[in-house]
Amino acid sequence: MSRLVPFVFAIISTAASQAPPQQPSTGSPLEQPGVTPAEIQRMFDAYALLQAQEQLKITDEQYSQFLSRFKALQDVRRKGLQERMRILQELRKLTVDGQPVDETQIRDRLRALEEVDARLTTDVRRAYDAVDQVLDVRQQARFRLFEEQMERRKIELLTRARLANRPKTNQKTQ
Repeated sequence: MSRLVPFVFAIISTAASQAPPQQPSTGSPLEQPGVTPAEIQRMFDAYALLQAQEQLKITDEQYSQFLSRFKALQDVRRKGLQERMRILQELRKLTVDGQPVDETQIRDRLRALEEVDARLTTDVRRAYDAVDQVLDVRQQARFRLFEEQMERRKIELLTRARLANRPKTNQKTQ
């Protein structure tokens, strides 16, 4: 594992454990004031960029183009997923048990979700094509493997941070 993984984990773990003084903890540790999920995401994106340069063996000539296109790919994904989550939240509110059902609004939100999914697929494909224009075929293959590896690491780091900040329960039986 890279030398930076412990560093990134330490940042995420420390940030996740920060809570406001003398206030009760509410929500998950990563929702506490101090460091926002967006800030954690930016830290991880910076880490991913450093790792990409190293693992893909990106040359100095490729770097500036790769940087802008890699960031564009990340932005396309993030914005699309945020929009998708917003629509899903609206659907959740529209389908709460005990509430009157407005089938027209539900159909409208379902169509919007389909449109977002289709647009996201197209936009991500275009962003990948732009990244691929900068990379040779071996780097393209490494990039796909790299992204999978980064996603697994991100999930692992977030899981560790959440587990590390769970309240300890007394499991001793008397």
